[in-house]
Amino acid sequence: MSKKHIVCQGLPCPQPVLKCKEVIESDHPEEITVTVDNEAAKDNVSRFMKTQGYTASTEPYGEDYLVKGVRSEDCPACETMDDAQLEAAAKHKILVFLPTDVMGGGDDVLGEKLMYNFLLTLKELGSDLWRIVMVNGGVKLSTEDSSCIGILQDLENKGVSILVCGTCLEHFELMDQRAVGQVTNMLDIVTSFQLAEKTIRI
Repeated sequence: MSKKHIVCQGLPCPQPVLKCKEVIESDHPEEITVTVDNEAAKDNVSRFMKTQGYTASTEPYGEDYLVKGVRSEDCPACETMDDAQLEAAAKHKILVFLPTDVMGGGDDVLGEKLMYNFLLTLKELGSDLWRIVMVNGGVKLSTEDSSCIGILQDLENKGVSILVCGTCLEHFELMDQRAVGQVTNMLDIVTSFQLAEKTIRI
């Protein structure tokens, strides 16, 4: 069995995922392990491995994390779409980019109300609404204390993909408070922009 180990402690997002991607694409190992030093990287690497046909598991590694992936060709959960399928899935789809938890500037109380109403009205886009990406202060909308959490959970339950920046969650110390969406990295965010037909930025 071919095995690869990657040391990624101290590397900022999305470098752990990019290094993992490079090794998988060049060496196609049957087993790959990655050491990372933060929860966001652990989640992002684990999720990436699953998209590449690996079963992924994590365990403590001193004060860090060890993410282990084993190739599993017949694992239903590991099925992925190729680029053509991804492009077809995103056709005519709208990406909403949220870099803040308020709408507009001048009054944050008003901005919170406007953001709530904006997210509530997104359902009017119907099946055209494909993905919501949250970065910087926008990740606060994904927490259990957010006034918008019920709206976002309803959208997710209806099939809208929600990606929440892991580096941003770590920065605001909100990783444990996330109540909706998947932890993501800059590679996923850039790819989302590439695949979306239209983008709405607040």
